[in-house]
Amino acid sequence: MRWFPRALSSLRRGGEEVLPSPNIWYYQKAYEVENRAQDVDDEIWRVLAGYRDWSGADVLDIGCGDGFHLPRFAATARSVVGIEPHEPLVRDARKRVGRLENVEVRHGRAQRLPLPDAAFDVVHARTAYFFGPGCEPGLREAERVLRPGGLMMVVDLDVASEPYGRWMRLDLPHYDPPGVEKFFTRQGFDCRKVMTRWLFEDAAAMEAVLKIEFSAPVAAKAIAEVRRLNEVSSASGEKRMTLPVGYRVHTRAKPTGLVVPGHSASSSGAASSASPRMP
Repeated sequence: MRWFPRALSSLRRGGEEVLPSPNIWYYQKAYEVENRAQDVDDEIWRVLAGYRDWSGADVLDIGCGDGFHLPRFAATARSVVGIEPHEPLVRDARKRVGRLENVEVRHGRAQRLPLPDAAFDVVHARTAYFFGPGCEPGLREAERVLRPGGLMMVVDLDVASEPYGRWMRLDLPHYDPPGVEKFFTRQGFDCRKVMTRWLFEDAAAMEAVLKIEFSAPVAAKAIAEVRRLNEVSSASGEKRMTLPVGYRVHTRAKPTGLVVPGHSASSSGAASSASPRMP
């Protein structure tokens, strides 16, 4: 993951800036390859479904990118709304879900969601809140649009895991994994670590993905290590390459009664049963 310290410092100061995604904003085709390679055994999806079944629910996906995960939610959810700050990705997400009647994609920022209070049962954000401190405005907004009893699910890469997390730490020397975990704990989240498997169709796909995720020197190290990890399968004629990647799944339920420290109430103070789809 490439590093934008100047953008991050702006985000932390004002909470209104959008931190550019260093991969999908600029390398969308390669990121599609990455999305298809990630979590091929559906470990994350099983964990999420274990926390909250979204069948018949209203789901919000913050930072939905080009909409890759929206159809997965839409298969059983009552309604799905994707929010994305980058206009080109909004257009592509709308194309992806154009035939799904229960899905809508809107342009917007996590810090100012263009949505009503208490409109969703599930709020999902994936690879969007790595940095912990500085994300408070987005977390407050997610809490605002959740109904009482609703669940926020934050999925991020585990920067303490091996080997992917080690490569991330090389590019992010000031990143503090324990500090980020403490931040989410103070915000009232539970955390579960999940080990997944990425599967690439061939070495070229693996290299293309790692080159958009890391600086050139770190990408070279990562590519060499993945090749070594897959030497046996390559020797037997297997072209596909696997990579173990760890994630963190943070979850927090919105209280159904009295507001507790670390949680916000909606401005109306009452739950809404209305669908989030608006004219």
